[in-house]
Parts: sequence; C-alpha cells; structure tokens
Amino acid sequence: MANPFSKGWKYLMQSFDSAIDENADPKVQIEQAANAAKEQHNAITRQAAEIIGQKKQLEIKINRLRETQAQQQEKTKTALQMADKATAEGDTAKAQEFNNTAEVLATQLVTTEQELADLTAQYATAEQAAKQAEEEQRRSEARLEEQLAEVNRLRAQVDQANMQEMSAQAMDTIGQFRTDDSVPTLDGVRDKTERRYTTALGQQELAESNPDNVMSEIESGQANTDIAATSKLAEIRAAMKKEAATNGELTPDTESD
Repeated sequence: MANPFSKGWKYLMQSFDSAIDENADPKVQIEQAANAAKEQHNAITRQAAEIIGQKKQLEIKINRLRETQAQQQEKTKTALQMADKATAEGDTAKAQEFNNTAEVLATQLVTTEQELADLTAQYATAEQAAKQAEEEQRRSEARLEEQLAEVNRLRAQVDQANMQEMSAQAMDTIGQFRTDDSVPTLDGVRDKTERRYTTALGQQELAESNPDNVMSEIESGQANTDIAATSKLAEIRAAMKKEAATNGELTPDTESD
C-alpha cells in the first residue's frame, strides 16, 4: 500500500521548484516546502504587479501625450489664425512670424503624434501581457491554496505519526514495569506452598508404605499375640490342674465302690 505521506510529499515537491533539505525533520521539510511555495507565489505576484505597472505607466504617458497633442493642435490653430489675420491686415512680417510659429508647432505635433502612436502600440502589447500576468497570478494563488492545504494535511499526518510513536514509546515504557521474575508473586507463592504441601504428603505416603515400618507393626502385633498366648497357656494349665485335682478326689470313691 502506498504511503500517503510520501505521495503527498512528492505532490508538494513537484508543484514548485525549490531546494529542500532532504535530511531535515519532516516538519522542517514541510515548513521549507510551504515557505518555498509562498515565495514562488510572491515572486509571481511581484512579476505580475510589475507587468501591470508597466501597462499603467504607459496609460499615464499616453494620457499626458494626448493632452500635449491637444495643446499643440490648439496652439497650431491659433498661430495659423494669427497669421491669417496679420495677412488680412497687410502685416506680412507678422504673418510670416505666425506662420513660422505654426510650422514649429506642427513639427512638435507630428513628433507627439508619432510618439503617441508608438506608445499606443506598446500599450496594446502591455495590456495583453498584463492580462496574462493577472491570469497567471490567479492560477498561482489557486495553486498556493492547494499547496497549503496539502501542507496542512501533511502536518496533521506528521502529528498523527508522532502521536503514534509516542504511544508506542509509552507502551514500551509500561513494558519495563512488568513483574520482575526475581520478585515472588502471589501465584508463585501459592504454587510453591502447594508444591511443598503435596511433597510432604508424598513423603508421608512413602513412609507409611516403608517395609521397616510394616515389620515394626507386625512385630508389635506379634508381641501382643505372644502375651495373649502366654496368658492363654497359663489359663489352660490352671484348668488342667483344677481338673486333675477334681479327678483325684473322685478316684477313691470309685475304688470303694
């Protein structure tokens, strides 16, 4: 799956030409890219303003020349009128003087009109260039808005990545506080106690089944039996003696009969 940060970064880098420090932190790179985008837009805006300014300057010159043209035309007419009046009055010298003035004014008027024609042609070119500059400036502004939106998106992604890294580091830190194997736990103590208890039960069971212990029990039982047997023998002997005595008493009677 493509990395969205990488994709966005490539898009941002391709949208303008600027030297970006490839070894810098992502946030630093984003700020460098944003500043470069703004600077490029500002340069285009300055260039557009200069082109539009040239058109405005031509407008001022043309308007000034048109005023000069109108003044020269008026002065030329006045000079011709004065020359005609002097001629009508028979003042040929004065008429010649006004005619000469009219010729000078006419020459100036021609120069002004030629300059005005040149400026008008330049203005047509400047006007077209100004329109193109305005369009380029608007495109640059739209492109800058798009770039800054991408910058904000990348900033958010970097912040999210940083938060994820911090969370991962926090989890690693939490992992450092896990139960130490060298410290007894309740479960461990219980298991150890149960193990000792069951071991003791096993030892007891083995002791009870030991042959020596069994023989001791047999010998103990045999001793009790021997005592009972001795007692029984004594009892029998006593009975036998009693019986013998009884028989002895009966024997004389029998013989007398």
